[in-house]
Amino acid sequence: MSSSGTTSGASEPAWHFSLVLDAPLSDEQKDTLDGLDRFAEGGIGLAERPGYSRFMCVLRATTLTDAIADALSRFEDFPGVLIRSVELNWIALDENGMATPAVVPAPPPLEADPAA
Repeated sequence: MSSSGTTSGASEPAWHFSLVLDAPLSDEQKDTLDGLDRFAEGGIGLAERPGYSRFMCVLRATTLTDAIADALSRFEDFPGVLIRSVELNWIALDENGMATPAVVPAPPPLEADPAA
């Protein structure tokens, strides 16, 4: 795999997804981000709202897994930043060619058996 999904061949699909952080970026982390070359390569950008930070990703790779691995590898030089989840919303599913006419919601969490 290349060091950046954005430098891969144009014949590879562009995969859309988000990396959601476990906490908003601090001002110091934002300053660090500005100096990280791997984020300046493109394909990944910070999106914020009060109390929430995520990175929107559009990376070229052979598979979605390769694109996610490329994005995650960029955080190796970004200390103190933890990814909570990788998300594909309905727009990303459509852009990735993965949308279907029916979406099944996740089942509710299992509750403990009160008789146990």
